[in-house]
Amino acid sequence: MKNEILDCKRFTGYKPCFPGHNCLTDGCKDPLPFGSKILIINLDAMGDVLMTTAQLPTLKKQYPESTIYWVTLKIAAPLLDNNPYIDKVFVYNAESISILNQLSFDFVMNVDKSMRSGALAMSVNAKKQLGFGINANGQIIPLNKGAEYNYLLGMDDHLKFKLNKQVGQDYLAETFEIPYERNDYVFNFSEEEIRYIEHYKKENGISSHDEIIGFNTGCSNLYPNKKMTIDQHIFLIKNFLKYDRFKIMLLGGPEDTERNAAIYKEFEDKVINTPTNLGVRKGACFESIPQVIITGDSFGMHLAIALQKYVIAWFGLSCWQEIDLYDRGVKLFPENLECAPCWKKVCPYNLECIEQIDLKRIENEVIEFFDNSK
Repeated sequence: MKNEILDCKRFTGYKPCFPGHNCLTDGCKDPLPFGSKILIINLDAMGDVLMTTAQLPTLKKQYPESTIYWVTLKIAAPLLDNNPYIDKVFVYNAESISILNQLSFDFVMNVDKSMRSGALAMSVNAKKQLGFGINANGQIIPLNKGAEYNYLLGMDDHLKFKLNKQVGQDYLAETFEIPYERNDYVFNFSEEEIRYIEHYKKENGISSHDEIIGFNTGCSNLYPNKKMTIDQHIFLIKNFLKYDRFKIMLLGGPEDTERNAAIYKEFEDKVINTPTNLGVRKGACFESIPQVIITGDSFGMHLAIALQKYVIAWFGLSCWQEIDLYDRGVKLFPENLECAPCWKKVCPYNLECIEQIDLKRIENEVIEFFDNSK
């Protein structure tokens, strides 16, 4: 078999690359070389998956002739749909692992500091390993010099909480040994999704002239203390409705269904309570409609960043220093609270960081944004 065929990413060995054309006898009709084969491993946290997409433009610039594969969890895989930089997405399961272990790569780039991702990084056949793996004792280890600072951030609380000034994309680029270029996240809607968004807007009486505020009300159950209280949300929404100029949308995922229902009950038909159980792609459709998203440090925040919304984000237990809003928003964090950030799942101090969220400032920031947008 000719090498040019085996080096063409169009050729599957299952069916013709082009109807009526036999590559085996007639040769390659339109060669598309694999070039550098890159496997990205990013299973953990949907927000992190979105943030990692910011590395793709630079990766493609660094390796213009390349094939980029990505393995992630089933729940996160839809976030990578319609991504022009990715050739193949693998959902993490036994079938995908068996396939990946038969392929060869020039680079494996593992974002995650976890045993399962590290084990996969160690098991695939790659000329160069970047990011994180595991050793024979099951301990997570950095695989290259560029990953060492990223690794230390996980081991040294003082470095991570007090000293570090780099955003996550910066030290991830360092981990991947590529330049940091402050690219936006990469997220694209399909034509069908764009039509769905327009239909939903029409169905809910939303026009292009409306000033719309989206409230991403919850967060992952893994760190439940990232949320504002229901009462704080209700207080803010009441204040915004007094202006008689804004439309309010409640946003969130399945874990936020009851919370959003409780908030909606206070306002009934005065706000739009978007569905929370239609999957991440539909959730992104809803979140694309408001101009401003009010959110905690959550997947919803990262989605808002990916959608290039104006983001007003509050932080408490997580590291605000690591988040880049790309000059499209405001970060609120407890400047004089010694215990924050902490990344604790249980707070010994009655969630002072959440109690101290400046609700009046959020209101003022929203007003200023819309007034300056006219």
